[in-house]
Amino acid sequence: MTSTKPFLKDAAVYLVDDDPAIRDSLSFLFMSRQMTAVPFDSGEALLEALPLKGCACIVLDMRMGALSGLETFNRLKEAGCNAPVIFLTGHGDVPVAVEALKSGAADFIEKPFNDNQLVNTVIACLENHFGLMSENRERAMIESQLQQLSARELDVLRLLMAGMLNKQIADALSISMRTVEVHRARILSKMRARNAVELAANLASHGIELA
Repeated sequence: MTSTKPFLKDAAVYLVDDDPAIRDSLSFLFMSRQMTAVPFDSGEALLEALPLKGCACIVLDMRMGALSGLETFNRLKEAGCNAPVIFLTGHGDVPVAVEALKSGAADFIEKPFNDNQLVNTVIACLENHFGLMSENRERAMIESQLQQLSARELDVLRLLMAGMLNKQIADALSISMRTVEVHRARILSKMRARNAVELAANLASHGIELA
C-alpha cells in the first residue's frame, strides 16, 4: 500500500531494536508501505548517526542492552535532536514510558502491537515533524530578512509595528514623511509582505519580537 501523503516521500523512520527479528519485521512493515526504514541494532549506533537529516521519526525499543531506550532518548535530547520518538514497550515498562512522555516523547505502543496502529502513529509523528521543520524554515527566512534591514529601517519597522502612522513615525524620528514612505516601501519589499498588516501577522505567527 502506497501512502498518498507527499511529505512521506523524503521522510525516514529510524528503527532501533537489538532483536534482529523485530528489526527485520519492522523494516519490512514500513518498506511494504513505501516508506524509508533505517534500522539500528543499538541506541549507540543511532547516536553515532546524528544529526538526522530531514523529516524523521524514531521507533525506539525501551529495553535494550548497554544503552536502554530511555537513556538513548535522553541523549537524543541532549544532542538537540527534535525528531519525534515512539517507544515500543512491554507491559512492565508502561510506567517508564509514561515518564518518557512527560519528558517529551511522542508516544508509546505496547507489544505485541497492531501493525496499522504503529504505522498510523508514525505517519502522524512524521506529519507533525514536517510541520515543525516548515515552521522553522519560515522563521529562519524571516529572521534572515530582518538582518537585511538597515538600522533606520529597523527603527521605522518598530514604530510601524507599534501602530504608528507615517506622520507619527516621521515626527518621532525627526525625518520627512517622504523618507518614511521610502523606508516603509523598502521594508515591505525586503520582508516580502504586501502591507504592514501582513508583515505584523508574519512576525506574530512565528513568535518574532523586535528588540
